[in-house]
Formats: sequence, C-alpha cells, structure tokens
Amino acid sequence: ADWMSKKGAAAAALGPKVYVGLVRLLVPAGKAAPAPPVGPALGQRGLNLMDFCKAFNDQTKDFIEGTPIPVKMMAYSDRTFTFEVKTPQTSWFLKRAAGVAKGSATPGKGHVGEISLKHIYEIAKVKQQDLTHVSLEKVCEQVVAQAKNIGLKVVR
Repeated sequence: ADWMSKKGAAAAALGPKVYVGLVRLLVPAGKAAPAPPVGPALGQRGLNLMDFCKAFNDQTKDFIEGTPIPVKMMAYSDRTFTFEVKTPQTSWFLKRAAGVAKGSATPGKGHVGEISLKHIYEIAKVKQQDLTHVSLEKVCEQVVAQAKNIGLKVVR
C-alpha cells in the first residue's frame, strides 16, 4: 500500500516478523512512563510506548514501588516486542540489606557496612531465579564477591 512508511513497507515486504534488536533498560517497578529512559529507547525502534508501560507496570505491581528492575526487550520488524523482567541488581539488594546509601569509594579496601550470611543466602535465592543453571552455592559465592566489591564486610 502507498500509505505505509518506508519502515512499515520494508517490514511488510519481509513477511513474518523478524527479530531486529535487543533493548536493555533499568526501569523503576510500577513507574514505567513514556519519559526517558523508556521513551527514547523504544521510540528509536518505533515500538508502542504505552503498550510497554501498561504491560510492565502490570507485571511489576507486586514489587516494592521504585525498585530498579532490569528489562530485556526483543524488538521485531512488525513493531511488536516481547520483554523479560529480571530480578533487581545484586548491588541494590546488598545496599538495602546493609542499610547503606552507596558502596565504598575504594572497592575491596574500605568498609562501608556489614551484611550477614543469612542476608547473602536470601539474596542468592532471589537471584537464582535469573540463573537457573547455577547452583545456590555458586550464586552465594557471587553475592559474597559482590558484597566485598562494594565494601561490605560479610559476618556470620
């Protein structure tokens, strides 16, 4: 049809939907809006911002509002998308559990707080949802290493 944009005509000529790109975003839970960072990232690929915002906010309504949620979005040639919501970053969990605002300025040297092994275990259980192929013990080791990197001392 002659009313289609060049992008739309190219997509229609390809036939079935074709994967065109991956978008990774860090969006606060329940607060997705067409403003940055969501708007520019999706607008570049011609994706419907409001569809994403509604779906994301609906999917993250059970999270604590404002929790930074990593999102992995696959964009397709027919301007549709699918997205995967991941668990919040390990450093965010660690800082919340230790009650510190930010990590050490000198990673591995200065200590800004302490965190118990119980907290490490609970964080690892949540993070294992994203790492299904990794044992809980290995995830715990990764969380301990991350804690040391941001300047937290692990106590028993």
